[in-house]
Amino acid sequence: MGKTALLLMDMQVGIIGMCDPAKAKECLERAAAAANAARAAKYPVIYVTVEFRPGHPELGPHNLSAARAKEANAFVEGDASVAVHPVVAPQEGDIKVVKRRVSAFGGSDLDAVLRGLEVDSLVLGGVATSGVVLSTVRQAADMDFKLTVLEDLCLDRDEEVHRVLVQKVFPKQTTVKSSTEWIQEVVKA
Repeated sequence: MGKTALLLMDMQVGIIGMCDPAKAKECLERAAAAANAARAAKYPVIYVTVEFRPGHPELGPHNLSAARAKEANAFVEGDASVAVHPVVAPQEGDIKVVKRRVSAFGGSDLDAVLRGLEVDSLVLGGVATSGVVLSTVRQAADMDFKLTVLEDLCLDRDEEVHRVLVQKVFPKQTTVKSSTEWIQEVVKA
């Protein structure tokens, strides 16, 4: 029997700051509650952040979103924008994984960490729904992880895209539920 891990992805100051402040606040508070429930259940809590080396050598010119990050000199290692938002900041014992692409697996050692921990079930939340969450769901499903997306721990600047993903696309590869439902299940287990 495997283990479950909670992945909180791209919940960074520079990314959350691009979202509607009221929605971001609610999402972060729910993410903190989910992280506390995971810790109480002895589930690993893994923070995935996107960070680039100075000059963005990881980013080629043909990827449009990467080109924008490079042009803006965004998300460089050590910059305040890459820090996990303080409302949901990692605690002692939590794991941080740095990625260099959109998917949580892209350019990171996440797979090695999950295999080392014998994790076979992932619970996901992140910003943006159409970015890190979508890319990670697709890749993790192909890697045979059991998946749950906590829809209220996901934000996207386009609410319609978020709705379509959590209601129509994700259910084909993952269970979608609210963080409240998941926390109740974790507490009962």
